[in-house]
Amino acid sequence: MFATRAVLAPLAAFTCAIAALSPSAHAYPLRPVEVIVPVPPGGGTDFLARTITPELSDRFRGAFVVENRSGGTIGAQTTARATPDGHTLMMAYTATHGINPALYRVSYDPVKDFAPLSLIATTTNMLVVHPSLPVRTVQELIAYAKSKPGELRYASAGNGTAPHMSGELFNIMAHTSIAHVPYKGAGPALADVLKGQVHLTFTSLPAGLPHGRAGRVRMLAVTSLKRSSVVPDLPTVAESGLPGFTTDQWYGLVAPAGLPAPMVSRLNREIVASLQEPAVAEKLRGQGFDIVGSTPAQFRAHIQSELKKWKNVAAHAGIKTE
Repeated sequence: MFATRAVLAPLAAFTCAIAALSPSAHAYPLRPVEVIVPVPPGGGTDFLARTITPELSDRFRGAFVVENRSGGTIGAQTTARATPDGHTLMMAYTATHGINPALYRVSYDPVKDFAPLSLIATTTNMLVVHPSLPVRTVQELIAYAKSKPGELRYASAGNGTAPHMSGELFNIMAHTSIAHVPYKGAGPALADVLKGQVHLTFTSLPAGLPHGRAGRVRMLAVTSLKRSSVVPDLPTVAESGLPGFTTDQWYGLVAPAGLPAPMVSRLNREIVASLQEPAVAEKLRGQGFDIVGSTPAQFRAHIQSELKKWKNVAAHAGIKTE
């Protein structure tokens, strides 16, 4: 018995030492946590990361540092290949875990290679038309487009971008044939709508709202399932004749697959709590974001739903994938 105790005592001490190094232990983080933002500085994805990381740093009493990796594929691939110890996270968004994997051959699996932590927030897009177009509602736009098949054109930020896919989803659901005109960026696309060279576009709320309020474009609807608190009088596309239509921009934190369940739960709990902090919530809502704060399972289901939707859109619209 004494010999057994002599063997077990060192073993127990060794086990405790290993547990202390576990990312699920109270010592986390053991070093700065890298939060990869797969886009350049600026924009919604970067803004969200830089808003929530200071709060996470305070809650975990360790540094959560934003690291911009231009190009969604590069940032996602880096995250997928990182050690699943909680020290590498990524701000995933519509492109990295929705549209891009549905259209192209990417170097990562958006479901299998990641551990979803929480859907952070969404922000709506807007359907806007040039004021010269004789329509004031989505239903009027659909009727007008059907009366002039192939004559109307919509601008996008480029092939495979959210505005492009929004336009194709609209065509599919409304049974219209509005032609796609790709641009090199959202700015040039909106600029040509303002000039009247293109009839309409799906643009972000922050980009389109000032022009809508100034009368330079006519705002027909938002693309979220529910109305935006920023423009509550503006209906949704879904309630305007296309039930189920939604092309929100969404953002959420993910980790590499294999992150231990206790660590997933802990990070989720603190992320959701951070979003409920008044200062954080006020800052996000002030920029037009709708705060979510989901469970990991809900976020995984959301990613799977988005992939299915955009794959179907690409197939129905005949968009060539690579």
